[in-house]
Amino acid sequence: MRDKKRKLTIGMCTYDDFNGTYFTIQSIRLYHSDIMEDVEFLVIDNNPKSKDGRMTKKFMKESVPNGRYITFDEYTGCSIRNKIFENANTPYVLCVDCHVMLYPNSLHRLIEYFDNNPNTKDLLHGPLLWEQLSNKMKLKSGEYVNNISTHMEMRWRGGMLGTWANHDNLGYNVDDEPFEIPAHGLGLFACKKDEWLSFNEKFREFGGEEGYIHEKYRKEGRKVLCLPFLRWMHRFYRCGGIPYTLSTNSRVRNYFIGHMELDLPIDPILWHFCYIKNKDNKKKFDKFLLGQDEIKNILYKTIEETEYIPSFNDPDLAKHLDFYIGPSAGKVLM
Repeated sequence: MRDKKRKLTIGMCTYDDFNGTYFTIQSIRLYHSDIMEDVEFLVIDNNPKSKDGRMTKKFMKESVPNGRYITFDEYTGCSIRNKIFENANTPYVLCVDCHVMLYPNSLHRLIEYFDNNPNTKDLLHGPLLWEQLSNKMKLKSGEYVNNISTHMEMRWRGGMLGTWANHDNLGYNVDDEPFEIPAHGLGLFACKKDEWLSFNEKFREFGGEEGYIHEKYRKEGRKVLCLPFLRWMHRFYRCGGIPYTLSTNSRVRNYFIGHMELDLPIDPILWHFCYIKNKDNKKKFDKFLLGQDEIKNILYKTIEETEYIPSFNDPDLAKHLDFYIGPSAGKVLM
C-alpha cells in the first residue's frame, strides 16, 4: 500500500554491517532533516540472525520511526535489491549501499527532480566522491586526477566489468545539467518504483550487475543519467573484511546470465576469465582466470538452469567450447 504523504523510499540491503547501516541512516536523518517528512527508510537484512542483524532490527524498531525492517536470508546476491522496489511504499526509490553518505541538499534536489519530471523512466546516478574529499588526488605514477568519478566505462579489469571514469567537463559542479553515462557503480541509484526493470532473479553472490542493468534500460529506449547534484561517498574500507561469500565462479555465472538475457555476445567474459585468450596475461590475472573445462561447465550449467542461448562474435571461440554457430547473427545452434 502506497504512502500518499511520503515521496521517496531510501532503501538498502545489509549483511552483517550494523555500523554502516546505522551511520548511513543517521547521517541522512541528521543532515537532511528538511525532507524527513517526505521519506521512508527500508532495510532488507540478508543475515538477520547474526549479532549485527539483531542489533540492526533493534535500531530500526526503536530509533527510526519512518523506517521498516524486512528479513530475507534464502540466498545472497545483488538481485535482493529488487525487494527494495517491491516493498517501497512511495513513488520514488533511492537504493544505496548500507555504508554510503550523501552530499548536502542532494536528497531535496532528487525529490525536486522527480517532481519536475513525473514521466521519467530513466535510471539515475550521481558522482562518486572518493574518501580523500580533495579536489585532486595524486596517483602512484605522479599523475593528478579529479577526485570524483562521474561514471563507469565498460572496460574489463581485475575480474570486473567497469572502470571508474570522468566526464571531460560535466559533473564537477552540482548545478551542471544531467548527462548520459555508459554505467555507474551501484552503491547509489534511483528511479521511479513503477519503472524499475529489475536485476535478474537468478543472480547470486557478488558481481555481474554493473553494466548489465544500464544496458537493460537502454534496450528499453530509456536513458542512464548522472545527476551532478546527487553526490555520494562510499565506505570502501572494511576492518573485518567482506563477511559474505565472493567467488569467481558465481561472478562469471552472473555475467553469463546477464549477457545471455540481454542477447549480448559472451566473448568478452571468456576473453577476460578464461585461459583460451589470456595465455599472455596468465600471471597478471591468475586469481581471476578459470580453466577451459571449468568455465565450460559454468556456462553449460547456466544454460541448463536458465534456458538462455549464448551468442558469440567469434566462431573460433565458440568452437573452443564445443558450440556450433548457425547462420543467424552469431547465435549458437543448440
